[in-house]
Amino acid sequence: MDASENSLPRAPDLHPATARHATIQRVTGETDITLSLTLDGTGRSRIETGIGFLDHMLTALAGHALFDLEIKAIGDLHTDFHHTTEDIGIVLGQALVQAIGNKAGIRRYGHAVVPMDEALVEAAIDMSGRSFLVWNVTFPRDKIGEMDTELFEEFFRGFAGNAQLALHVTQKAGTNNHHIAEGCFKAVARALRAAVEADPRTAGVVPSTKGVL
Repeated sequence: MDASENSLPRAPDLHPATARHATIQRVTGETDITLSLTLDGTGRSRIETGIGFLDHMLTALAGHALFDLEIKAIGDLHTDFHHTTEDIGIVLGQALVQAIGNKAGIRRYGHAVVPMDEALVEAAIDMSGRSFLVWNVTFPRDKIGEMDTELFEEFFRGFAGNAQLALHVTQKAGTNNHHIAEGCFKAVARALRAAVEADPRTAGVVPSTKGVL
């Protein structure tokens, strides 16, 4: 199999050259990740992480944020899923910083409360330039399929740290692992969608009294 067979198929370019877009490859001794992100997208995604449930969550994130997202990850899954999950969060955060630029004209703040059957999850975001994660989520069981539920916090910690944003994720209700996790990803997606979208009232100004974020 040649190298081209391992690469993600390229879909037609849906956006102009001026779109907020980034492509990043990160290679370590544990993972090899290529990620392409377009903020002003349609929710199209192609996710291949080797972790089925994580693919499902990242597909939901792209769809609800209306980001176009492609991820190809090769990780040391024979060890466990930790490195792959955390490193994808890191690369996604790096891509967001690159794609969003100086943040001129964005809304900056985003907030969403998402019900998922019996589960209810709130996410709040500040594109502040200062990295912080507050994670108030409790899973009743340790795993969803083969994936450790503790890894969702690691994913969002890697993402928030590298995206240079403050992220609060709070579980309001929920007893089903799948529903809680999906509520987290969808709430974060909706909050991101609000935070990065253009605010027509700012006339392209950076949304900070300091003049920089």
